[in-house]
Amino acid sequence: MEQVVELTNGAWPLLLNAGKALIVLVLGWIAAGAISGMVRRRINATPQIDPTLGNFVASLVKWVVLAMVLVAVLGIFGIQATSIVAILGAASLAIGLALQGTLSDLAAGVMLVVFRPYKLGQYVDIGGTAGTVKDLNLFTTELVTPDNVQIIVPNGQSWGSVITNYSAHETRRVDLVFGIDYGDSADKAMEIIHSVTGADERVLTDPEPWVKVTNLGDSSVDLTARVWCAADDYWDVKFELTKAVKEAFDAKGISIPYPHSVEIKKEA
Repeated sequence: MEQVVELTNGAWPLLLNAGKALIVLVLGWIAAGAISGMVRRRINATPQIDPTLGNFVASLVKWVVLAMVLVAVLGIFGIQATSIVAILGAASLAIGLALQGTLSDLAAGVMLVVFRPYKLGQYVDIGGTAGTVKDLNLFTTELVTPDNVQIIVPNGQSWGSVITNYSAHETRRVDLVFGIDYGDSADKAMEIIHSVTGADERVLTDPEPWVKVTNLGDSSVDLTARVWCAADDYWDVKFELTKAVKEAFDAKGISIPYPHSVEIKKEA
């Protein structure tokens, strides 16, 4: 009976500390999210500061608060901060080897924020993976594809890959290729293309639209049109001009050929 009482008396402080630690963890997690959210909103409310920096700093603040919560939890169990530092110092080599990928992502995240090869809302291609940048935090970059698929790219992989930023500049060039029949007039077709592109207010006049014969194909004379527009209008201009030129060709008697196959039958 006395052993049971001693065991109960010994377990009670441990259970009490575990309850306190659980409360601190829950409150600390909530506080970390609230503080990081407040930091993000405060930074993003400043027009002079890039929103990408706001997300990164908010992520950093969250992890710092969580680290402080962890130290507080260990303190509840009687482990002092000085002891924690000593343990981490002794295990630094092992931790570094185990987390070298994570630490590389962290360092790459800092480089991405400092040099800013891309920002939130921009459409980029990172090592063959394309999407709109939705978030950049300490360890990863989140992309969203046009069909709303989430892609998570580790910052280390992002920083070490070729980055193509389609939204870095305010304007983009739209290249359109049209094939016409060999029997049609190339000059007339080019005049039609110039007329259609000139009528679109989204097409810039500087640089001036460019239309040339660029290839003599097996079944068509290929004309290439190059026009400039605002980066945000790129896809609309590309698709709508393609449709408009095709309709103008139909109205003016310019035919767009398609490959023909000839079947030869050999009689025995």
